[in-house]
Amino acid sequence: MTNTAGTMTVSDVINAHFAVLTRAERQLAATLLDNYPVSGLGSITTVAENAGVSTPTVARMVQKIGFRGFPDFQQRLHQELEATISNPISKHDRWAANAPGTHILNRFADAMMNNMRATLAQLETAEFDGAAAMIADRKRNIYLVGGRITRALADYFFTHLQVIRSGVTQIASNSSSWPHYVLDMKKGDVLIMFDIRRYEQEMETLAKIARERGVEIILFTDQWSSPVAKSARRVFRIQIEAPSAWDSSVVILFAVEALIEAVQSSIWDETHDRMKTLEGLFDSTRLFRKPL
Repeated sequence: MTNTAGTMTVSDVINAHFAVLTRAERQLAATLLDNYPVSGLGSITTVAENAGVSTPTVARMVQKIGFRGFPDFQQRLHQELEATISNPISKHDRWAANAPGTHILNRFADAMMNNMRATLAQLETAEFDGAAAMIADRKRNIYLVGGRITRALADYFFTHLQVIRSGVTQIASNSSSWPHYVLDMKKGDVLIMFDIRRYEQEMETLAKIARERGVEIILFTDQWSSPVAKSARRVFRIQIEAPSAWDSSVVILFAVEALIEAVQSSIWDETHDRMKTLEGLFDSTRLFRKPL
């Protein structure tokens, strides 16, 4: 199968073709997406039975959406699954085996620019604007949480949002304390979550519990998409691949900083007053050095 810019997942392909599928094929597509990608990893007979369709329907649909056949379809699913569970050692070995002779700075720059282009190509402005409006809505309380690596991004976002508006809380990294935060969440509040590959089980649990309380979730995840996406109102799927043992947060940070600007611009009067008060507090505590 040919794949535009190599960035589309199988779920992207299914969604892109959904409108042209027959009723039986849509039933199959919905089943595949419901427990993606696991639902597509059985035999063609098992996949058909689970979806309540015939085996020929499965064969026709995967070809209609661009795969050579069911084995090709499953191979792509296996590749995606392998990518989502890759640890730093396996990622390093994969990149090292194919590393060109250019300097690491150039390889990183090329990878980051590709990530930026691919992310912006599929990021809808309406999704971005909707997330900014949710965060700027002062009737809502805002909560933020990140995982083992992404908590640094949550902390960065929190530090800025706390200046921009009131009612912002950063959830502690210790998941055993999360029920205490959920206790204060109300219907309509916003939970901003960061969860990239090797997705953390506790994040999915928190998302489900929060959603049951009427909390609306904004998720920052990778191109393969965290299971939290099923519970999220807004999802930012961002390219994170890098020539490294580690994933890159560069484009995630770009999206975060763009949201910071969008939110503070929309409620600038409040933000201006809070900034002015904060600067007075900094002066009184002599936190920052001032020129003589």
